[in-house]
Amino acid sequence: MTTQADISAEIALLSQEYASAGVDETDVRLDYPPYRSSLLRHPTKSPVQVDPEGVEPWSPVFGERDVGPLEADLTIQRGGEPVGERMKVAGRVLDGDGRPVRRQLVEVWQANAAGRYIHQRDQHPAPLDPNFIGMGRCLTDDDGGYEFTTVKPGPYPWRNHHNAWRPAHIHFSLFGTDFTQRLVTQMYFPGDPLFALDPIYQAIVDPQARARLVATYDHDLTEAEWCTGYRWDIVLTGSAATPLEEEE
Repeated sequence: MTTQADISAEIALLSQEYASAGVDETDVRLDYPPYRSSLLRHPTKSPVQVDPEGVEPWSPVFGERDVGPLEADLTIQRGGEPVGERMKVAGRVLDGDGRPVRRQLVEVWQANAAGRYIHQRDQHPAPLDPNFIGMGRCLTDDDGGYEFTTVKPGPYPWRNHHNAWRPAHIHFSLFGTDFTQRLVTQMYFPGDPLFALDPIYQAIVDPQARARLVATYDHDLTEAEWCTGYRWDIVLTGSAATPLEEEE
């Protein structure tokens, strides 16, 4: 059985090879051997060109009237308060020139404070929270800003190797002007001790690019006796772009 020591050794070797190569590589590696299932999940064939007009009739349609302001608060979606560290996550969606991307649909999903998703495939022995479904969405404002109220997710085990644990994270999805422009990424929390052990996070081999996935604690966003605050901007293009997951 593959151990964490085996995975860590593979990660270290790939990091050394990248550091000595002298090239910039800021995208997520599609084929990253320490992430065992990436061998089966990533595309192996060239993209197929499709007619956008043929795709759009089957795509989601949304506007300001379709997304309510309460959908961005993940702590009020059931009858009571969810368990966990209440927090706000806020930031801006920007293009490569620093301009705000307005009216962008931003969706999030996450595990609860115990590290459990409401999903039939997540059956590890951690409790579900009857007051937390772990999903929300909003539209960015005129300044490209978004804000969610939620609870901090817990780390959780996964079966990449023996005793594998994922760092706490929140999944983000962004839609452009149509369905084919959807982008998906993950936001992490500062100082997580699992970063060095996680092959999904380490599949971005450039340390500066990886760091762009980590939110910063924001005391101005934090509210007295109510919640902590984290800030995380999403840059869609350019040299400072947020690393994004490739379509499978």
